[in-house]
Amino acid sequence: LRLAHWITQKQYELLCVKPSEAKLAHLYYLPKTHKPGTPLRPIVSGLKHPTIKISTYLDQLLRPLFNKIGLKTTTTSGFEVMKQVYEWSTTNLRKETLLCTIDVVDLYTMIPQTEGVLAIKKMLDYLELKQIGGLKIETIIRLSRFVMKNNYFLYEGQYYHQIRGGAMGSPLTLTIANCYMFFFERNIVKQITNA
Repeated sequence: LRLAHWITQKQYELLCVKPSEAKLAHLYYLPKTHKPGTPLRPIVSGLKHPTIKISTYLDQLLRPLFNKIGLKTTTTSGFEVMKQVYEWSTTNLRKETLLCTIDVVDLYTMIPQTEGVLAIKKMLDYLELKQIGGLKIETIIRLSRFVMKNNYFLYEGQYYHQIRGGAMGSPLTLTIANCYMFFFERNIVKQITNA
């Protein structure tokens, strides 16, 4: 991207990890104590992964944009959900009202990589943006794809390439997951309201 003049030298230096600083991510597991059977959540610790600076930079650019589009449909805690449902129910609750919830199992690692990056593109198109932070949208998409497609880690002495989902330890993965689910949920709402 630097040689093609899609990013400046200064941006290149900001996003590039020096070989002496880079360290291959490693996989470990944390128990999900709140789930039946206590399944394990895979964590790829990539704080020094070669894509971490790109991931962090893109997340800082994109997360505020997601927060803007998701403001009316996103909550940050169970308490907030209950408060909103209570307020809504005081005027809207009927006998025939049906409430449902969705629990996505292993969201970060299940998001299709291509569709996750396309969700970022959808968000930027939705906001009608052509550039963010001095980067063209196509550059942001290419960098996002690079981060998603280049997750490598070490587990029990073997090297692996993650080919599905995003790395749990990558900041950009959260924003991609949020965008993906935002548009996924909008499709569900459209189907329900058209039924």
